[in-house]
Amino acid sequence: MTPHRLCERAEALGALHPNLHGKDFLLSYELPDDAIGFVHRAAAWLHDAARAGLSLRVFDGGVGVSIFRDKSTRTRYAYRAACSLLGLQTEEIDESTSQIAHGETVRETAAMLGFCTEVVGIRDDMFLGEGHKYMKEVAASLEESSHKGALLGRPAVLNLQCDVDHPTQALADLCHLEQVFGGLEALRGKKLVMSWASSPSYGKPLSVPQGVVALMTRFGMDVVLAHPPGYELLDEPLAAARRFAKASGGSFARTSSMEEAFAGADIVYPKSWAPASVMRERTRLLRARETGRLADLEKQALAENARHRGWECTDEMMALTKDKKALYMHCLPADVSGVSCEAGEVSAKVFERARLDTYRQASHKPFVVAAMILATRFADPAAELHRIASRAKPRRGA
Repeated sequence: MTPHRLCERAEALGALHPNLHGKDFLLSYELPDDAIGFVHRAAAWLHDAARAGLSLRVFDGGVGVSIFRDKSTRTRYAYRAACSLLGLQTEEIDESTSQIAHGETVRETAAMLGFCTEVVGIRDDMFLGEGHKYMKEVAASLEESSHKGALLGRPAVLNLQCDVDHPTQALADLCHLEQVFGGLEALRGKKLVMSWASSPSYGKPLSVPQGVVALMTRFGMDVVLAHPPGYELLDEPLAAARRFAKASGGSFARTSSMEEAFAGADIVYPKSWAPASVMRERTRLLRARETGRLADLEKQALAENARHRGWECTDEMMALTKDKKALYMHCLPADVSGVSCEAGEVSAKVFERARLDTYRQASHKPFVVAAMILATRFADPAAELHRIASRAKPRRGA
């Protein structure tokens, strides 16, 4: 990709108006098409510019702060990589070694994190009703502190995964699908199956399946959500999926049969999640400090999971898909039967065939995060992309 071609693409991106400057990127299904479209296309642009060996630095100093309240590999290092690519230093807050451990409020912590900070990335996905709420509290404090002059500027808050949505993952998935199928228009009419799958653990968040169905329905895809009875998701993102499907000419359907869902599918995304009812009860027990009952809840949930061991992505399941070779997707890490667990989401044979492709799927995430940072920190982010291409400065080590 030449700098001249990248300049042309940056100019075309100027036709989109994401309207995210000085704002946050929290729930993707609440954002307009231009915001989603810009971040998606800017991520692809940044990916191509990096492959061309160009420096993507747009900041001369500043910090990207992160708060991870759950374990993370891909999202943690994607965030760090994105900040580094754009010229920001990174700092991850360990709540156990900060004054949060001594009772410091969310409002005060957020304000202190805002010093010379451009962006605050947060992952808080484990407790239903808490993660998105926490991000909103942080954003409100940053808004107040900036407005009252306590901070140099108002940092953006990025949702690196909450209890409701996982926008960096879903947008990376979209970038992968566009690359595999040869463009967004090629996705229209493609059948994508977001399916529950068996797992030896019980507390997996709902945000990945919710984010995927609410995003892919925007692009004219025929999205099918499959899960056993009782493994329902939240109403709001599913309502968004129905709304987007109607507007885009796609469709959104639900089924309680994995076999029915896989039949004729172009793309399959078998991924475990906990029932919304279990996640609500988990949160209630923690709020009530009834931690002794969590073991009983886990035991009951695992017993229910075991009743659905047949929900595994096997060669037999894949044989039901279109031409017996649907694209397999996973946000990783997958529960691979006979490898990472005794019996899980996907057979070893199916996963091994798709393993490198899932790495390619994940590789888009740093550029998605970088695109979110650009869109929230610059009034004219397309102009920044044009500037990157115009100067054509080599990236160190390229």
